[in-house]
Amino acid sequence: MRLPRVLIAAILVLLVIDVVTSEKLRKYKKFKHPRKSTTTTSTTTESETLTLEEEDEDDDGEKVQTIVDPCLKKHCSAGRICQSNDDGEAECVCIETCPEEVDPRRKVCTNQNTTWGSDCEVYRMRCWCDKGSDKCEDDSMKHLHIEYYGECREMPECSDEEMDDFPRRMRDWLFNIMRDMADRDELTPHYKALEREAENNQTRRWANAAIWKWCDLDGEPHDRRVSRHELFPIRAPLMALEHCIAPFLNNCDENDDHKITLKEWGKCLQVDPDEMEDRCEEVRGE
Repeated sequence: MRLPRVLIAAILVLLVIDVVTSEKLRKYKKFKHPRKSTTTTSTTTESETLTLEEEDEDDDGEKVQTIVDPCLKKHCSAGRICQSNDDGEAECVCIETCPEEVDPRRKVCTNQNTTWGSDCEVYRMRCWCDKGSDKCEDDSMKHLHIEYYGECREMPECSDEEMDDFPRRMRDWLFNIMRDMADRDELTPHYKALEREAENNQTRRWANAAIWKWCDLDGEPHDRRVSRHELFPIRAPLMALEHCIAPFLNNCDENDDHKITLKEWGKCLQVDPDEMEDRCEEVRGE
């Protein structure tokens, strides 16, 4: 009878070990693996991934550690990437290396009428100058921005007559773009409501289109001012077709502080100032 008892005891021990091992494996699977930090460029390195640990409770109320990337909710502007500092906090730093471009179409012309190899190089230089880096070539490059894609070329002069008529043409263009995007369901419900209001109320036609585009251009951080480089999405594509777009947008910055307020934007487009109210989408959480 002693042999069966030994076998039974051995089986019980194996069952206990199996239960303990399964429990440990279950808890181990609750750990989340580290994820790479989010960046605004396609260039990433291993040093960009840094994680923090937070305590959480499992289904049984026991404490487990969860791996959290501090850069997941951090937004960095062009020319910067997110990294964790010595305190484990997310911060935006200037990118060190830009991809080598061989396609001449990737070249850009800046507001200083200088040709650069790529937009990445422009954004990186501006970041270096913003942070006071020794790599900054000149302090004036804090305000460096892209005028258009391609090598710099001579642009025709914008006549007084063309400049006088440009606000009207710009208003028409903005409204038509807004209406087309609404018809294709490419606007958020908030801005689609502004477009429908403009359709039904002619007095809001120009104002709503102007407000929508100003809000759209005001990127991270949403500071209710549009910088010169934030005008790039409407400046660069139009330069080849509308040679007056550059002087027009430059004139919008009335006090020459490199920022365009909603009031300046409305005045530039010759919209009634009483209609230029801040109606940016509330989903921004402001």
